[in-house]
Amino acid sequence: MASSRTVVASNEGSGQLKRAVGFYGLTFISLGSIIGSGWLLGALKAAQVAGPASIISWLLAAAMLAVLALIHAELGAAYPVAGGTARFPLFAYGTVTGFVAGWSAWLQAVAIAPIEVEASLEYLNNIAWVKDNLNLLHPDDGTLTASGFGWASLLMVVFTLINIVGVKLMSETNSYAVLWKTAVPLVTVFVLIPTSFHAANFTAGGGFAPYGAHGIFAALPVGVVFALQGFEQAIQLGGEARNPKRDLSRAVLTAMAVGALVYILLEIAFIGSIDPHNLIQGWANPIEKGDFGPYATLAFAAGAGWLAYVLYADAFVSPAGTGLVYVATSARLTYALGRDRLLPGILGRVNVRGIPLWSIILAFVVGEFSFLPFPSWQELVNVVTSATAVMYAFAPVSLAALRKRDLGRPRPYRTPYAKVLAPIGFVSANLIIYWGGYDTTWKILAAVIVGLLIFAISYATAPAEKRRPLELKAAVWVIPWLVGSAIIGFLGRYAQNVAPRNILPEWWDLVTVVVFALVIFYWAVNSALAPEKVQATVAAEEAELLTAEIDGTAPAV
Repeated sequence: MASSRTVVASNEGSGQLKRAVGFYGLTFISLGSIIGSGWLLGALKAAQVAGPASIISWLLAAAMLAVLALIHAELGAAYPVAGGTARFPLFAYGTVTGFVAGWSAWLQAVAIAPIEVEASLEYLNNIAWVKDNLNLLHPDDGTLTASGFGWASLLMVVFTLINIVGVKLMSETNSYAVLWKTAVPLVTVFVLIPTSFHAANFTAGGGFAPYGAHGIFAALPVGVVFALQGFEQAIQLGGEARNPKRDLSRAVLTAMAVGALVYILLEIAFIGSIDPHNLIQGWANPIEKGDFGPYATLAFAAGAGWLAYVLYADAFVSPAGTGLVYVATSARLTYALGRDRLLPGILGRVNVRGIPLWSIILAFVVGEFSFLPFPSWQELVNVVTSATAVMYAFAPVSLAALRKRDLGRPRPYRTPYAKVLAPIGFVSANLIIYWGGYDTTWKILAAVIVGLLIFAISYATAPAEKRRPLELKAAVWVIPWLVGSAIIGFLGRYAQNVAPRNILPEWWDLVTVVVFALVIFYWAVNSALAPEKVQATVAAEEAELLTAEIDGTAPAV
């Protein structure tokens, strides 16, 4: 045992992640990612697009993401490694597919921390004292001032330092924040519904579904999916879970269930609490523009001014808590990509404390660039949602392929009816991509191409003995899938900032997406690596996990 401990702590390049996070810590990591700035803005954005039928949008998104959560729960329990969303496709499809999946996961994860920080500052800047003395945002376009950039950077520094100290501190810090973040939305629901609920609002402004099915679907990418995403964050820290085979699946499913319930209740409370006079002209402006968050406005109207001040505080705590988690998870993704030699190897190292230091620093640097005058919170949400859907889509095909290629794997949790739910999960991810609009999809495709260029440079400059086989045959379906998704979006009926082409007839566009997704799904499953290659890759990861257990940083499971 002493010798193995020497291996772990001897130098930065041979260290191991430390297993220090239990069930509640994992649950709070996922739940803390789900409840962020989305709860303060999601209900308003969804209602503006779908009216009262936005409740259906939340139910639909919850059902689709629940399927994906079930799939991730099995993968996370069977393969408890850091940066799991990047490594599951690597096991099944090899280097190129693993990189594309990991790159998509990293793109969405690394962008969320600065998005949440900006959301915090945007809320705070509406307080008169803050606006007069700190002046965090430019009034014309909402971008950060020099003062705002300084405060945003300070928050990123705090997140980074907490993560550098260790994942246990990050988990404990996040746990306290999540208790607050979950309590405040529930208190909001229980205050608003009894005091200012107008049942007639659910048929006002053009009826229950004033914008039809199109509005219900269009609401998903403008904030609904963004609000509910994050359940997989416990899986990203799978390499640091104390008992991953027991805890990962339970943590993911518990967080998803609690998050979905909270958001659905919030939408009901929001719609019912709006002043009916605001809905005479429809749902475009149910809350006056410039108000300090929809729920604070409703709280004042209901005579619960104390709740409004609690919401002011939560407008900072909720986004900041989510930002803290995403600095950690984006670092674990780059750690996974670096350790698998898909990015420079330095990103796959941990220090003597078991912390992926260079990956955490990279997350901080990219976050700082994100504070430059880029598009609005809403537009960034659209892009992140599509990137998340691309990341999620790799899980169902990986599960189906790994069940066929890695038959002897112990699976502490098994996804029920996986032969049905796996293709449904892949179709769900593709529908979310489509509803996000082609003006978003092409940006994701361009980002993947940029990532592949970075990968090509990293691969070409790596020592020959450290290069993994590319496994191009197993990746042959990836580019046709992404390009095909962009083409269908271009011909379809959804777009965020430009007029949609509407070439595909209504409903037939959804049939086209479903059929295309199913063709790609079964093509992908049949293109996976041979069983012996899959098992060899997994065995290499098991050796890493075994070293950590022998070292004493994890209990035998």
